[in-house]
Amino acid sequence: MIDKKAVEKAVSEWLEGKEYFLVDLSVSADDRVVVVIDHAEGVWIEDCADLSRHIESRISREEEDYELEVGSAGLGQPFRVRRQYEIHVGKPVETQTKDGKKHRGTLLAVDDSGFEVGVVQKVKEEGKKRPVTKEVPMRFTFDDVAYTKYLIKI
Repeated sequence: MIDKKAVEKAVSEWLEGKEYFLVDLSVSADDRVVVVIDHAEGVWIEDCADLSRHIESRISREEEDYELEVGSAGLGQPFRVRRQYEIHVGKPVETQTKDGKKHRGTLLAVDDSGFEVGVVQKVKEEGKKRPVTKEVPMRFTFDDVAYTKYLIKI
């Protein structure tokens, strides 16, 4: 079986000095290796190919027979690591809490304990007869949410 730590080491070497970051790395029992990377400005296919070649140069296929897949996190896919939240601050997101409620708004901030989304809601302001539409910050912990993803607007 292929050593996951060897793959992690090869990926870390390739990532060093680059603005790319690791989102996920898995090695299945049948030696299928899946590496998912991301970048604030998107992932280029050439970089996926370069990372794939780098891994193959470090882990010999003659010693270990394995299947290798290197790809991007995917636009509109749920965030898996904090860095994905950080690169989407100021952008529209959809968050679904574990109780099934969806909230759409602008990702305002991220910290160690969670994140804040500005959600547009009707709010009754003192002294006004009718509610006004206003962006209200909502706080979420990472444990509270089933997913958060970039909201693609067409």
